[in-house]
Parts: sequence; structure tokens; C-alpha cells
Amino acid sequence: MVATAPAPPAPAAPAGRPRTSALRERRRRGLVAAVFLLPAFVLFVLFFLGPAGLGLAYSFTDYRGYGTPEFVGLENYLTLFADSDFYSSLWRTALYTVVSVPFGYLLTLLISALLVSRETKGAALAQVIFFFPWLISPIVTGVIWRWMFGENFGLINYLLTLVGASPAQWASNPNLALSVVILAGSWGGTAFSMLLFMAALRNIPTSYLEAASLDGAGSITRFVRITWPLLRPTSFLVILLGTIGAMKEFAMIQALNGGGPGTSNVLVVQYIYKTGFEQSKIGFASAASMVLMVILLLIALIQTRFDRSDLS
Repeated sequence: MVATAPAPPAPAAPAGRPRTSALRERRRRGLVAAVFLLPAFVLFVLFFLGPAGLGLAYSFTDYRGYGTPEFVGLENYLTLFADSDFYSSLWRTALYTVVSVPFGYLLTLLISALLVSRETKGAALAQVIFFFPWLISPIVTGVIWRWMFGENFGLINYLLTLVGASPAQWASNPNLALSVVILAGSWGGTAFSMLLFMAALRNIPTSYLEAASLDGAGSITRFVRITWPLLRPTSFLVILLGTIGAMKEFAMIQALNGGGPGTSNVLVVQYIYKTGFEQSKIGFASAASMVLMVILLLIALIQTRFDRSDLS
């Protein structure tokens, strides 16, 4: 029997090959992610960074929508900070935001809690009804509420006359007009916040609520002590988005009452619209827009900082 020589050992793989393969895989995934993010980045540049940069440039000029703009430096900002109408619009915007955001938050939270409850009957139909405002534009929302609260032709005043009450001055009374705007804004923003709250409520472990129920906690106690604290991240997002949305509300109010009666309820975005398009002061309106953008950024940073300090 002839002895055979042992086979030579297989060559060992280079030590750097696994690291090279992992690096290639990481680059491939990064390239795929970049390809998918490219359309969003292009849209962001075209519809946000581009207009923002153009508005910033116009804010230092006397551009009126035609002709060649001339550089005026800080003149638009100095004129803006000396304009009492600008401060009035900021005050009304702050008042609208301070009232509408908490009201909309509590209303949406209550509706969401009722819709996810097992004891609620007809929850599916109710979800469709409350989701309806999201399907229509803010302009349509304003028109609907204008028809409902019209002084001479509105449904609400008609119902008041049927029960023997006097028609309310929904359009000529500044406080009542602002109340209608708050109700309309809360109604229009219910759907999106409702979806966020319902998703968060359904993700809360039922074991927490069952344990509290066994300990004798009622439904209100369980909601206040367990459910509501677990909704803090969602609550922060709803309040943040609601605040930013209220600060730049325009289309719904413009269709509802145009900031009336008179200029008593003109918000800051309507102020920008009137000066920029009705008075052809594009440069001045751009300066007001930049100030509003800074205010919104500060609000977002303060709310984010406040939320992080609570979590720490």
C-alpha cells in the first residue's frame, strides 16, 4: 500500500477581508439611503431653502414685486420694529395660540381616549366623522364655519331664533369672532392629533391598567396616573406642531372672516400677506417673515429643551 502525502493546508484568508467586506456593505447601504433621500433633499432645497434664502435677500431690499430691487440694509427691520400694527398682530397671534393649542389638545385627547375605549359604541363611524376635517382644505374649513356662524344667514343664529334667543354678533364682535376662529381651528386640527394619540394609546401595555384596576383604581385615576404620563412624548409632539401651526395660521382665518371685524383679529401671517401682496411691499413683508421664522425656531428650541429637562 502506497502512502500518500498529506494535502497541503488551505491558505488562510487575509485578516483584512472581513473588515473590507463590512466597509463595502456599509458604503452600499449608505448609497442606497442617499438615493432614496435624494428626492426629499431636492424638494427641501427647492421649496424651503431656496425660498428662505430668497426671502432673506429680499428683506434687505426695497423690492415691490417688479423692477430691480435696491439694497436698503436694515431699514425694513427698523421700520417693522417701529410698526404698532406688527406688534398688534403678534399679540393676537400669541393670544390665539395660547387659547387654541391647549383647547385643541384637551379636546383631541378626550376624543381619542373615548374612541379607543372598549366601552364606546360606534367607534369606527366616529373615527370617520372626526377624520373628515383632514380631508378638506383649510379654506373649505373657513367657508363651512362662516356659513355656520354668519350673522344674517348662519345656521347657529337660525337655531338660536328657533328657541327664542337673540342672534349673536359672530362677525361684528371681535371676541366672538376670535372664539369662532378658535373653534374652527381646533376642529380642523383634530384629525391629525387624533391619529397620533390613538396610536399611542393602543401601544400602552394593558397589564399596567389591569394591575391598577385590581388595586381599586377607577377609570379616571387610571387615565390620570398611568395613561396620561405615558403619553408625554406624543403630547409634546402634538403641542409643538399645534403651536407652530397656530402661529402661521392663514388660509382658514382668511376664508372665515379675513381677520375681522376690521383688523381686530389679523394674525401675523395675514399682516405679512397684506403688506406683501396688497401693498406690494415684498421686501418689508420678507423682513416680517424672517422675524416670524426666528420666533418659530425659538419656540421649537424652548419646547424641545423643556421636554428634555423633564426627561432627565
